[in-house]
Formats: sequence, C-alpha cells, structure tokens
Amino acid sequence: MRVVVRTISELCITVGTLIVLFVVYVLFWTGVKADSAMDHQIDVLQKQWSKGSVGQESKAPAEGTGATESPNAPGPYKYGGPFAVMYIPRLGFTWNKPVLEGTATGVLKKGLGHYRGTAQLGQTGNFSVAGHRRTYGDPFKDFPKLRRGDAVVLTDGTTWFTYRIDKGPYKTVPSDIEVIDPVPRKSGYTRPGRYLTLTTCDPEWGHSHRLIVWAHLDSTQPVEAGKPGALRR
Repeated sequence: MRVVVRTISELCITVGTLIVLFVVYVLFWTGVKADSAMDHQIDVLQKQWSKGSVGQESKAPAEGTGATESPNAPGPYKYGGPFAVMYIPRLGFTWNKPVLEGTATGVLKKGLGHYRGTAQLGQTGNFSVAGHRRTYGDPFKDFPKLRRGDAVVLTDGTTWFTYRIDKGPYKTVPSDIEVIDPVPRKSGYTRPGRYLTLTTCDPEWGHSHRLIVWAHLDSTQPVEAGKPGALRR
C-alpha cells in the first residue's frame, strides 16, 4: 500500500513539474524567442530600407500589353517577409512591431501578419493585420485598451501612414471573415476608402472569439519630414 501511495505521489510531483515547466515555456520562453525574432525582422527591414527597398516584389507587366513597370513598383508582398513597422501609442511609446506577409502560425511567431489578398499599406481597400493576444511576445495583449480616435502608425521605410481608429474593439467569432472585406459591413463604413483592420483573439488566453478594430487613413508624410505628430511625445 505504501508503495502504491509513494508511486502516486511521485507521479503527481512529476506531472506538476511538467505543468510548471510548460507554463514557464508559454509565458516566458516563447516571449523571449518572439522578441528576438521581431527585433531581427526590424533589423532586416532597416537593411532593406537602407538599400532603397520597401519589402515588395516587383510585378511583371501583363502579357501582350506592352506595358512596362519600374523594378521598384509596388507589387505583392513577399510571403513570410517583413515590409513595415507598426506603432500604436496607446499601447506605449516603446511599442513597435514588424508586419510580415501572411497569417500562418510560423509568420505570427515573428511579428504581426498581413492578411493575404487584402489591400496593401496606404492603398484603397482594407489593409488587414492579425496579431497574437498572448504568447509569442504578446503583441496585442492590451488590445482592449484601444479607443476611437487612437492612432495606428506604420512606415514602409519611405512613408509614414497614420490611421485613426473609428470603431472597436468589436467582438465577433472566427468565422466572421467579413471584418476584413474591402468595406466591412459592421464597421460603419459605407463606401470604398483606405481602411485598416486589426484582429486578435479573445478571451485573453483563448481563441473562441475575435476582437476587431477598424480605422481610416488619416494622413501620410515622407520619412524625410520626421516622425508624424502621433509619435511625438
């Protein structure tokens, strides 16, 4: 009997230790790795920008049209690669995250992810971005703090884009893909424009729902002009 009790006790201790180690991994180690990965992505961008690249692949001219395009003409973003940095002052003046193309798990471990097929940064349509609420650096941990009028600022190395939040955080279900439509029906927008959608999971440690905010492009300025007003303390 004593042997059985001792065995059960040792098993419980082992299981408890494994649970603690898993929690440490989720809460701490994934964050350390993600912070390092995000810093690396920003370094990659800085090097690209110093060479005059904005993280896009050039488009080939349409066959038979005779049209030509500059090698640096805006084109589809490279999948899995960084192309912009996002700043949200409401989340802290030191908060900045790289934006990469795609929303697969491997991509979101390195930063925020741009939904493929949605508008490009600053262009007409709905530039839509996803981010983890918890784990992998907790980029959108404080997402519920976002309010109407808050600034969301992005740069692609040549231009600053300042968006202003109009609605949210709005709670919905994962199957509600209309939130990233060119003109999201529940956003309050009624005609085409230059919009931004941010999405993350809810509740904080779950994924049964999504939190959404919608914003419109308020202003742009070249990087040579300095930081936009929203980023000045």
